[in-house]
Amino acid sequence: MLLQTVVTLINLSGRKLTVEDEKDVEQAKKGIEAVRALMPLCPEEQVEPIKQALSQLQMAYVQEAKAPGEEPPPPAPPKPDIWTPGS
Repeated sequence: MLLQTVVTLINLSGRKLTVEDEKDVEQAKKGIEAVRALMPLCPEEQVEPIKQALSQLQMAYVQEAKAPGEEPPPPAPPKPDIWTPGS
């Protein structure tokens, strides 16, 4: 039952990152965190395949979380400590 839950979480998180109508990066992040929390409870022989799937999921999350063309705005220039005209 535990393995089925982990597989379901991985599949649902993958859908939240790839299916256009269902995209929800925050839900995918919660799924990733849940799988990471459950992994120590899984049978030892199943941990490696779970790690591999989780790794792929995390890479997809990173790519989706930073949308193309969305760079953080540059920091505002510091304000001078003295008064200057026009400031």
